[in-house]
Amino acid sequence: MGYYDDQDGQRRGKENRRGGGRFGYFLSGLIGVIVGALVVALLFPSIFGKTNPDSAAVDSNSVTNTNPSTPKTTKTVSLKVTTDITKAVEKTEKAVVGVSNIQKQSIWSDDMFGQDSKSSSSQEAGSGSGIIYKKVGDKAYVVTNYHVIEGANALEVTLSNGKKLSAKLVGSDKYTDLAVLQIDGSNVTTVSQFGDSDALKLGETVIAIGNPLGEEFAGSVTEGIVSGLNRTVPVDIDEDGTEDWQEEVIQTDAAINPGNSGGALVNIAGQVVGINSMKISNESVEGIGFSIPINSAKPVIHQLETKGKITRPALGVGIVNVSDIPAYQQKETLKLPANVTTGVVIGSVENGSPASKAGLKEFDVIYKLDDQKIDNIVELRKFLYEHKQPGDKVKVSVYRNGQPKTFTLTLGTASGSN
Repeated sequence: MGYYDDQDGQRRGKENRRGGGRFGYFLSGLIGVIVGALVVALLFPSIFGKTNPDSAAVDSNSVTNTNPSTPKTTKTVSLKVTTDITKAVEKTEKAVVGVSNIQKQSIWSDDMFGQDSKSSSSQEAGSGSGIIYKKVGDKAYVVTNYHVIEGANALEVTLSNGKKLSAKLVGSDKYTDLAVLQIDGSNVTTVSQFGDSDALKLGETVIAIGNPLGEEFAGSVTEGIVSGLNRTVPVDIDEDGTEDWQEEVIQTDAAINPGNSGGALVNIAGQVVGINSMKISNESVEGIGFSIPINSAKPVIHQLETKGKITRPALGVGIVNVSDIPAYQQKETLKLPANVTTGVVIGSVENGSPASKAGLKEFDVIYKLDDQKIDNIVELRKFLYEHKQPGDKVKVSVYRNGQPKTFTLTLGTASGSN
């Protein structure tokens, strides 16, 4: 049964029990020492020459000298980032400049006798951006927006390195909102490259470069996409409340702010595909900016550079939209058919003009040029400006006293009339 009845067996059993007890005490003590050492190691890792793993992750770039008398040193990591966007910006950024519109302003003050005196000084009235697109000899040429230079008595261009140069206005055109300036080219190191705006695709990456809010933020870069192609934006050029023109533009969500006007819209190859022009400024609208397509701008730029102005054809008449005429006058004065509610009314005819020579009269209502239907002033101008030149012939179809008539005339050169 495992029990011994003789004395020797009982003695051996007692000896064995005493020996087993001593071994058990030793084993228990050893386990206690090991557990205690593990607890200490976890609580005080530095005793064993180990580092907190979390601390090591945070300071992985730091090298610390264990000698307390030696100052700590930190290893600096330099990261050079090059992307398609940074390459595109580097290619064009130095060709984008600031344009300052300087105007004379009257200042009234009291003289020593208490009398009002008037003096004038030249001050910056506004600023925008421009693009250096050409350098010939010691001259360089800059394209910008017409509204950036409008009303200026003097113009100043600020290069990307901060150097300021006086600029000469070579030519400007309010309808296309473009102007060309000439500057000293000795300090010009970069000329932009024009791309193909007709090749742009919806969603394509584009970059706007310019001086939003003036020189303080010169050379700012914003990135976005082509949000819309073949857009038209109504423009009231003479600010009389009537739409004068439909400007063809590229829509983008790249941020365009005041001061960006005249700056570059660049594709991923660093080519200028648009000239930043305007944005929709409305609290409920976010990220709708517009640029003039470079393919539309190039012939205008060339003509402004070589001729100083854009030569456009004209009929020699003053006009108003039929839609702006009260319905009663449409019926009683113009005697238009009941189904005619659009067209362009001739309000005046210049003496000796093409219209006068052809026999057009006041209150004639133009509804067609050649075979193109004309509903308003914008359509009339776009047809003439985009399809005709001074000296070309055009057929003008009108309603006179409600009856259709057609006249053929030779177009003149536009001055202040159409």
